[in-house]
Amino acid sequence: MKKEYDFTNAEQGKFYRPIEALEIPVYLDADIRAVLMKKLKDAGNELSLNNIVNALIKHDIEISEKIAL
Repeated sequence: MKKEYDFTNAEQGKFYRPIEALEIPVYLDADIRAVLMKKLKDAGNELSLNNIVNALIKHDIEISEKIAL
């Protein structure tokens, strides 16, 4: 390491990303991915894997909220 570093042209926060903007990857099991990809092929270009997974999760949340009442 150097004794001193020159930061005169440095930009503060150049690589900063707020946590709200952070995309967290989700890895699906191979069998689940295969089922969802089959649904995508059947639906044509109307859906994406992201749309299907989000719709399924939203549906599960709705069911769990109804059960919790």
